[in-house]
Amino acid sequence: MSNQNRTSDEARDALVAIVFGAMAAHTVGAAARLRIADLIGDGARSASELAAECAAEPGAMGRLLRALAGLGLLVEQAPGVFAATPGGARLRADHPESLHSFTRMFTDPTMLRAWERLDDSVRTGETSFDAVFGTDFFGHLAQQPQLSADFNAAMSQGTRDTAALVPSSCDFGRFSTVADIGGGDGTLLAAVLRAYPTLTGILFDTAEGLAQAPARLAHEGVEDRCTLVTGDFFATAPEGADLYLLKSVIHDWSDERCADILRHCRRVIPDGGRLLIVEPVLPPVVVPSAPGAVYLVDLNMLVNVGGRERTRDEFERLCEAAGFAVRTVTPLPAPNRFSLIEAEPV
Repeated sequence: MSNQNRTSDEARDALVAIVFGAMAAHTVGAAARLRIADLIGDGARSASELAAECAAEPGAMGRLLRALAGLGLLVEQAPGVFAATPGGARLRADHPESLHSFTRMFTDPTMLRAWERLDDSVRTGETSFDAVFGTDFFGHLAQQPQLSADFNAAMSQGTRDTAALVPSSCDFGRFSTVADIGGGDGTLLAAVLRAYPTLTGILFDTAEGLAQAPARLAHEGVEDRCTLVTGDFFATAPEGADLYLLKSVIHDWSDERCADILRHCRRVIPDGGRLLIVEPVLPPVVVPSAPGAVYLVDLNMLVNVGGRERTRDEFERLCEAAGFAVRTVTPLPAPNRFSLIEAEPV
């Protein structure tokens, strides 16, 4: 086969794999909801055993397990007997690096149904979520406590890897109190407080966002150094900190709404204080080495919440409009896709 034919076949296979991506996501989502990885555990289980425990049809269960093996999440050790790979093990709810809640949330209709109208969002520039569900994304979560808890758990799991890197990538020892704005259950703030024992924290979010925070902070042993403050970052920011931290907040909102959030921080930040934004920073043009997932997240912001991912220039303009000047942009170590954007009041 010529190199040209091989390249053509590889290009075709790559496109087909992308087209089948939605099916793969639903396959993994079903595995998470059926708790396949939890039932397999550290050993191996047969399709018939798993079917019995899941009250599933044995033949259909075997087909699901084969698909998971084809995706590299399971391995078929003998005909009809399956064990988890390292990637598949992360579907376990009890795995120390679990992505169980993350998988459930991002394969839930709440996340996926608006994607069916991506072409509408591209035509209009507006979210599709509101038209599908009759309310905005966060309003929908607020009406469903269990779904909100699932979302919080997913965000915690999605933040864990970044939280492990942030404390060593920024000198938090310069500060006395850090306010984590929209900080959810406190996964990131807890990591910072553990690494800097003299630092105190303020965790600021809505009541729904903070619902799991007391348990998380107690589990991390930092509850005595962290104050929970309930509020709306479109209306105010808590006083008393010299570092204001926002992770995965700015990308949820339009430029206008982001400016509101940042202006509230600017009003309360003291002289010598700093703003630290933790977000992906897009390159000016898409490069071959750029992770494709960050652009899918950008589209997810479009269809579901109305936000966007941004370039450095766009972050600088946002900060300038709110009275901040970006001083440094520090990418976290690869393969992490986040950067630390540090700005000071001007």
